[in-house]
Formats: sequence, C-alpha cells, structure tokens
Amino acid sequence: MWDLSSSFVFSENDVGKNRALASLQKLQELNNAVVISTLTTTLTKQKLSDFRAVVFTDISLEKSLEYNDYCHNHQPPISFIKTEVRGLFGTVFCDFGPKFTVFDVDGEEPHTGIIASISNDNPALVSCVDDERLEFEDGDLVVFSEIQGMKELNDGKPRKIKSVRPYSFTLEEDTTDFGTYVKGGIVTQVKQPKVLNFKPLRAALKDPGDFLLSDFSKFDRPPLLHIAFQALNRFICEFGRFPVARSEEDAQKFISIAGNINECLGEGGVEDINPKLLTHFAFGARAVLNPMAAMFGGIVGQEFFYFDSVESLPVEPLDPIDFKPLNSRYDAQISVFGSKLQKNLEDAKVFIVGSGALGCEFLKNVALMGVSCGSQGKLTITDDDVIEKSNLSRQFLFRDWNIGQAKTTVAASAAVSINPQLKIEALQNRVGPETECVFNDDFWENLTVVINALDNVNARLYVDQRCLYFQKPLLESGTLGAKCNTQMVIPHLTENYGASRDPTEKQAPMCTVHSFPHNIDHCLTWARSEFEGLLEKTPAEVNAYLSNPSEYATAMRNAADAQAKDNLERILQCLEQEKCETFQDCVTWARLRFEDYFVNRVKQLTFIFPEDATTSTGAPFWSAPKRFPRPLQFSTTDPSHLQFIMAASILRAETFGIPVPDWVKNTKMLAKAVEKVIVPDFQPKEGVKIETDEKATSLSAGSVDDAAVINELLFKLERCRNNLPSGFRMKPIQFEKDDDTNYHMDLIAGLANMRARNYSIPEVDKLKAKFIAGRIIPAIATSTAMATGLVCLELYKVLDGAHKVEDYRNTFANLALPLFSMAEPVPPKVMKHRDMSWTVWDRWILRGNPTVRELIQWLKDKGLNAYSISYGSCLLFSNMFPRHKERLDKKVVDVAREIAKEDLPPYRSHLDVVVACEDDEDNDINIPQISVYYR
Repeated sequence: MWDLSSSFVFSENDVGKNRALASLQKLQELNNAVVISTLTTTLTKQKLSDFRAVVFTDISLEKSLEYNDYCHNHQPPISFIKTEVRGLFGTVFCDFGPKFTVFDVDGEEPHTGIIASISNDNPALVSCVDDERLEFEDGDLVVFSEIQGMKELNDGKPRKIKSVRPYSFTLEEDTTDFGTYVKGGIVTQVKQPKVLNFKPLRAALKDPGDFLLSDFSKFDRPPLLHIAFQALNRFICEFGRFPVARSEEDAQKFISIAGNINECLGEGGVEDINPKLLTHFAFGARAVLNPMAAMFGGIVGQEFFYFDSVESLPVEPLDPIDFKPLNSRYDAQISVFGSKLQKNLEDAKVFIVGSGALGCEFLKNVALMGVSCGSQGKLTITDDDVIEKSNLSRQFLFRDWNIGQAKTTVAASAAVSINPQLKIEALQNRVGPETECVFNDDFWENLTVVINALDNVNARLYVDQRCLYFQKPLLESGTLGAKCNTQMVIPHLTENYGASRDPTEKQAPMCTVHSFPHNIDHCLTWARSEFEGLLEKTPAEVNAYLSNPSEYATAMRNAADAQAKDNLERILQCLEQEKCETFQDCVTWARLRFEDYFVNRVKQLTFIFPEDATTSTGAPFWSAPKRFPRPLQFSTTDPSHLQFIMAASILRAETFGIPVPDWVKNTKMLAKAVEKVIVPDFQPKEGVKIETDEKATSLSAGSVDDAAVINELLFKLERCRNNLPSGFRMKPIQFEKDDDTNYHMDLIAGLANMRARNYSIPEVDKLKAKFIAGRIIPAIATSTAMATGLVCLELYKVLDGAHKVEDYRNTFANLALPLFSMAEPVPPKVMKHRDMSWTVWDRWILRGNPTVRELIQWLKDKGLNAYSISYGSCLLFSNMFPRHKERLDKKVVDVAREIAKEDLPPYRSHLDVVVACEDDEDNDINIPQISVYYR
C-alpha cells in the first residue's frame, strides 16, 4: 500500500504483485517505440554487461558497491546511477566511468555574432554589429566564415578569443599580414568536449570531494546527509528493517550509528551531527514521497548530490498518534507529515491552470498525494487546447489515441485512474477577462491554492493579478529545455509574480523579415507568414466575401484603409488571375510563386538597392547585418526546387478542392508538368517603396486614393463572383506541424530554404524548420518532473498554513550543467502612512454602498486627502473639475454606471476603485485598491 503514495503506475488492484510486472503495461503505453522488458529473478553482475547504463533505486549499500565496482571496471564502462528518496531527504550518485566525454557541456546552441570589422593587428580586434549582445566568454574557441577581404580567417580553424565585450572581442592571432577586412562574416562558437573522471562509489564514500550544492542556506548539510544515508544502510543491515516512523527509540539508535560513522571519518567528519535533523531523517526513512520521487526522477547528478526539504514538515508539534498508519494509500505520507496535514491536502480546493507538460505532472503528483480527494476537496483544471502528436514526448497522461481530444478531459480521466478518490472538474476555458463569468468572484474566493502550469507570460500575469486580488497562494513554475524555475507567491509573505519581470524576447523588425533577413529564423518566420497568408487567411477572406458580398463590401468601404485594399486585391487575385480549376493550374501557380518569391522580388530589391548603394550618410547600404541577395535560377534537376513545387501545388489544390493525381510524386512527370509553364520575363518597376525602417509595423501605407481603389476592386470582384459556380467556397488550411504527411512543413521548409539560398544563409532540415516555425518551446520530461516535484514540496507548506517566508524556496535549476540554486522568496515592499502599513497584497474594503463624499471622508479620517477617483479607465471624480462636485452625494456605484455606461455583472457585489491621495504635506501616497460594496 505504501507504494501507492509515490508511483503512478500502481493501483490498489496491484498490491501484492511483482512491481516490475505490475508496471510493464502502463510504462509501455507511454511509447510503443520503446521495447520494455522485465527481470524478476536475482540480478547478477554479469547481467549488467547487457546494458550501457543502469539505474538503481532500491538497493543496499553493499550490493551498490559490488555492482558499481563491476560497472566502473567494465570495458567499456557501464554508466552507473544510484538514487534514493527517504522521506524528505534524497541522494543521487553517478559514476560514468574513469574517462567519460561530455560533447555538449551546457545544452545550449552555439553562440554566433555578425562581424562589423576586424583590425590588422596583433592581437586582432573583432567588432560585431550591435544587433544583439555577444554571448561568448574569455577562452572560447570560435570559427569564422563568409568574411570578405580577410579570407585567411575562413579556413575553419578554431581560434581562441579573449577580452570579450558586449559587441567585440580580441582574437589571439596576428592578422597584420592578412588581407584587409572588407565586409561580411559570421563568427560561431565551437563547443569543446570535456572529459570527466568519475570516482567509483567505494572511493567516493571515503572522499566525496565537493558536493553539488542546491541551497546555500544549507551549505553544511550535504556532508551530514552523506553520513545519514550510510547510517540508514547500517541500521537496516543490523535490525532488518527501516526505523519505525515517529519511534524515538529507533531514532536514537540511528543517531548513535551516524555518530559512530562520523567518528571513524576523523578529520573528514562533521563537527555537529545535528540530532534534530537526523531524528527527522529516521522518522520518515521508510516513506517515498511523490514530490521527492518526481524531483529526483528528473535529476541527473554529478557524483554526489544530496537534498532535503525538512522545511516542508508541519510547523506545529503533533501528537505521535497523528502519525499512526491508517492502512490507506497515504500511509507513507502520513508517516512523515501526520494525518492532520493529510486531511488538509484532501479537503483543499485547488485550481490548476494549464494541462500541458507541467499540468500532467501536477495532476499525477496531486492525485498521488491525495490532494482534493476528500469529501470537501475539489480540483478544477482548465485548458482550451487539444492534444497534438508532439505533446506525447513529455505530457505523459496522453496516448496516441487521444490526439485531437481536449487535454483537460483526457488528463482528468487519467488522474482519476491513478487515484479514484480524486474530485476533479475539467474545463476547456482560457483564463482571462473574457471568462470572468465562469471564473467569478465566488470561484476565486472559495479556492485554497492556485497552481500555474502555463507557457506564456500574459496568462501568468493575469492569474497573478487574480491571486493578488483574492489573496490566494500561487505556485508558479516554468521550464525551458534542461532549465526550470519555481516561484512561490504567498499572500502577505512574498512579492507577487508580476513584481519582477524578465526582459521581453526581442522580435526581428518587420523590414528585416520581409526584405533583409540575416539568419534562418528570419527566413522561417517569413515562410510561416506566407503559408498562413496564402493558404489560410486569403481563402478565409474569399469565403467571408462570398458568404455575404454586400456586408463585406460595406465593411471594406467603411475601413477604407491599406489593409482593406490589400484584402480585396488578394481575393481578386485568388479568384481571377490565380484561380485554379485543374491540378496543372496548381502546378503553374506554384512555379510562378517560385519565380515571384526567389527571382523577381530579389531582382526588384537589388534594382532599388544595388550592391554599391549607399545610405544618406554615405555608408554602404549593404553593410552588416544586411546580406546582399542573389536571384535563384529554377531548375527541374534541383530536387529542392521540385520538392517546393510539389508541396505548394498539392496544398493549393486542397484549398480549391481539386483532386491530387498520383503523378505529382513522380519526379519525371512533375518536371514535365513544370516545363509546360510559361514564365514571363521580369521587368523592374520604378518608384516601388521597400520599407527599411526597423520601427515600421506595416509594410503597406494608406493613401488618399484608397477609397476609390476599393470601389474599383469591389466592382471587379462582383463581376468575378458572377462567373463562379453556385455555392463555390475555398478550404482554408490551418498550419499543423505534427502531421508528416500533410506537406505543411515541406512547404514551409522549402520557402525558408530557398529564401536562405537567396541570401547565402545556411539552410536547415525539415526537423529544425519544424522546431522554429512550429514555435516549439524546448521541453523535456526530466526538467518538468523536477519543477513539479519542487512545487509540490512547497504545496505541503502552503496547506499546513503556518510557515514563515524563510521556510519557502524559489528555485532555478539547469540539469545540463548541473546547477541548482534555491533561495527564500523576496518579501513584498511595505508602504507606510502614520500608524498604517500595507503591501501589494492589501485591498481596503468599504461597505454600505457609500456616496463619493462618504468615500472621501473615510479616507480623510485616515489622514489621506483624495483628489481623484477612477474606475477602470473612467474618471469618476476629480477635485480639478468643478462640475464633478455634483457627483459628491451620489452613490459611487451609480456614478460608475453613469460614467462607464455599462451594467455591472450580476455575479459581483462590489466595484474596485483607484483613489489618488496626498498627505497633509501634499506628498502623493500610493494606497491599496479600494473595494466599494454596494450590496
């Protein structure tokens, strides 16, 4: 029964069965491509030679030493990992052999820079464009490419750099006799392999070396835990069992054994064996807690790593009887925290926002912990997304057959199968201002805690504001590849999530993406935009027009702007000049698109800005980071050209409902069809404006003639519509990155790579293109498991309800390094006035449906002089406007209805106003938001 507290693959029906056999089916469901087998007989050393890596989770120290010696000395060495979780304490030991090569030391993409100049000096100074800061470090090796002039550096030889600045560095090489730098060039970091020499376990026990620290407030803890885990092994060997939970006698025996081990270590021992901590260790030693298991399941340690979360224990002392087993699935957890906290877990009302990778892990964790599994408990989870194929690599509650289904519905069903007692409601609503009728005041007020499992900052900020307003704890976390972070937002104890913000991710200027790309990301951004414009937005606009021509025409005339004109031109082009009736028409369209994108547009651009063009200041126009483009020459012998034509023509046919013939996949037959297309010669146009302003947000400008042009376009469209078959509609195509047979990624990769070829940018394969164009956020199961495990250790503290701010932990971890950094949350900023003090968590409440005058007097009694009252974006009162005096004796709610001209929601009994105040010395005082109750 104790296994049910920590393992999601077991149910009560499995009690008494072999663990491996009981796990097999559910583990196999996670990925049918991975063949899973079981071994239920005694494990021998020789059997280990069948494997490249072995992970031990439940094994004596003696056996560990025996197996590790064998693995360490085996040729080649077998990677050995040993991990244990004992209550709120855990350890990982890794031995990957005496010479283990790490080819990627940090898990990051190699950094690059665009060169602006290189001096002929010893050492040479390399300056880069100030487009982005350099991420190099002193001692890095780099290679150069595409340099014009100083071609000696283009030899691919790694060179060491030093004196790295934000936009420059020094090259440890004499370039005095090299050619003079002219222009261009890319500098790329070279990842250097690193050889690690792992100690075997036998040696590491005696001399563990430097421990990997996670919490700097516990810098002396790892050496003590190094002794404690050895002491536990001796206790089990001596007594044939774990220490009994809450047994003082067993705890004293355990402490005595630990003391003996420490004495034998001599100078290598610790000064204080901390009997209180060792008592906690002994009390919970038999229990494997789910959050600890989740966290350690995600960790790849470096030699010895020890961790504890003893702060998660209840603050108030409990009666020993509170820890007595109840013969329930929660007995392991009760043996550590007691039945009182277990009841708090079961009766909690929890809101999980998001049901992706983090959401699935959280659901599994809380189900195993018994959260919201009691008669008073309820867990609400919401997510408006459906399951995609790419989700399956880390969202482990989903299976192949769930693709296309609502995430929350499937996840909730899977969580109930883990723990049938879970009380859960699955919703498909996005959390935001538009759903406040669903997630109303009563909903928020009844919650115990909110857990965010989101993947975007705006949604996080909204939930943060809701939790701030209703004073609810918010447990925040996020992952990015091997990195993860957690943040605890606790009412009145910590600052809120929105109090500190990461810098926003830099977006490429629109003119860069459309005319001056200098990396493959720009090309893929453009390709995704063109895909959506050609195959989704234009067909949708066509259908909108055909569904109600007169209404659509009125809307365009009323808009009378450049966007309306562009819409109509695209519709007309689609239904007239580029209308397709046969598949050959689609091939023709694809071939002419190629010519337009990769030949004509480039010729037009270089006609306006020739290679020797200069700016208004006389500087070369085509200087870094701009790259001078060259038109492509279409050829049916180039496989990438034909692949583009095939993908484009198939998708064009789909939008027009034209059957796709089998011959399109035959290279020779497709080439014959392409050769039939007559491609007109290009003639450059005078007076064409190409946007070069990086601050511009639109590529087309309006003009005074827009209204006349729109009328003319509508007239042509009406004539064109009369020639269409009755009921004609197009089929818009929504981009779907996960279907490898739908040609979506083939077209996007083709668009991007042909454009990259125009600008001499290195091309990418379809998988890399999918990653960038599909906007896939790097995510792996290990960092997700670790983040959610850490958050659930904090959840114990929240639901205990008595912990101080110094007991909570925010975490940043990078499993690729590995790096673990834990710190206390930052307290909220305190503001004071007279004998009052408040923080961002405070909200003042005024009841009794007051008038404006009564609200002002209420503040006057606090020594605050109100001069302005606002409700949302509406100014209800200002002492600067004499006419506002008429409002003084009106109810605040009536003034709000009158000025805002909107009905207040029936589910709300108050409105929130922001009041600007001064003290008697005319100093502005920022006071909390005031909730004025009117019923």
